[in-house]
Amino acid sequence: MAEKRDYYEVLGLEKGASLDDIKGAYRKAALKWHPDRWVSGTDAEKKNAEEKFKEASEAYSVLSDPDKKAKYDQFGFAGVEGAGAQDWSQGFGNLNDILNNLFGGAFGGFGGFSGFGGFGGGQQGPRTTRGRDIRTRVRLTLEEIAQGCTKEVTIERSSPCPECGGRGTRNASDIKTCPTCKGSGQVQHIANSLFGRTMTYTTCPQCNGEGKIVTNPCRSCGGTGLIRKKVTVQVNIPAGVENGMQLTVRGEGHAAPHNGINGDLLVIIEEQPHAQLKRDGVNLFYTRVISVTDAILGCEISIPCLGGSQTLKVEAGTQSGTVVRLRGKGLPQVEGYGSRGDLYVKILVWIPRKLSRSERETIEALSRSSSVKPDPSRDDKALFEKESKYF
Repeated sequence: MAEKRDYYEVLGLEKGASLDDIKGAYRKAALKWHPDRWVSGTDAEKKNAEEKFKEASEAYSVLSDPDKKAKYDQFGFAGVEGAGAQDWSQGFGNLNDILNNLFGGAFGGFGGFSGFGGFGGGQQGPRTTRGRDIRTRVRLTLEEIAQGCTKEVTIERSSPCPECGGRGTRNASDIKTCPTCKGSGQVQHIANSLFGRTMTYTTCPQCNGEGKIVTNPCRSCGGTGLIRKKVTVQVNIPAGVENGMQLTVRGEGHAAPHNGINGDLLVIIEEQPHAQLKRDGVNLFYTRVISVTDAILGCEISIPCLGGSQTLKVEAGTQSGTVVRLRGKGLPQVEGYGSRGDLYVKILVWIPRKLSRSERETIEALSRSSSVKPDPSRDDKALFEKESKYF
């Protein structure tokens, strides 16, 4: 077991330091080594911080007590054996509580330690309520996604009561300061701990943190300041959105009680399948079947595109499985960031199952020609520009 260090050395003090000096030194050590400050550190760093904090707390518990300090100054560790020990099985305590309650009075009041890494938690005053968000879905075709569009969605939401203007009562004089929290919105709780008296704050149960109560509730809304109402909201859909994407319309959710902040409307995109095209990100895929003669002789075919059909020339001798890329005929990136996608057309050659006698004779005559026989040395992979599971 490691040898214990001198308590003054642990806190960086000289022997004979005043109580204010001891508290100030412990404050610095607590800010630096409290485990809450090392939650994102490595296991070794967390372990080191834990030991350092225990060591500083033990030193403070002895040196801050005049009787224990006098015994330690005279007899060393033998004079305070067991006095600085603490059971850490229940955790280290909240850092804000340690700092705010130990040092708030000693240093003339700090008004909470909310500036130290987010360890606030003191009395914050009445809270501003926020309405709940609303989620809805909107169905879009690929054509609408390609161009962007405006959709109207009908929702039912909480809105300010027209009878009381959202106050919860018709008369402003009927809105009183909450007697439980005295308008602060929070209730103080005091408890004794190892470090002395600990103060914590919770939301007032009578006014739900608003600091005000309604003594004569509005009959229309029952004092909530809200009524249910159906409304239609226009939602601007940017081009390029994808299935499952969520758009946020600020302030179009439920209204908050007593004229608080409105929630948001969350619109989830539901993409309708296209009859001919399949999508993969910003790229589109289309499969077209042509006859053997068209593949041999070449032809022109019409390709469905989101902006209208386009003619594609199929070269003579095109092999089944050949993929042709139409650049820029896919979908745009959301908000226009990045290049537009492409449309990939896969050509498949249809082989007839039955032939007439004249057709068979023609094919047999054609097969005797060396020009139509496959070349084993040819690399057919070069014919296929892109393979995809969407074909």
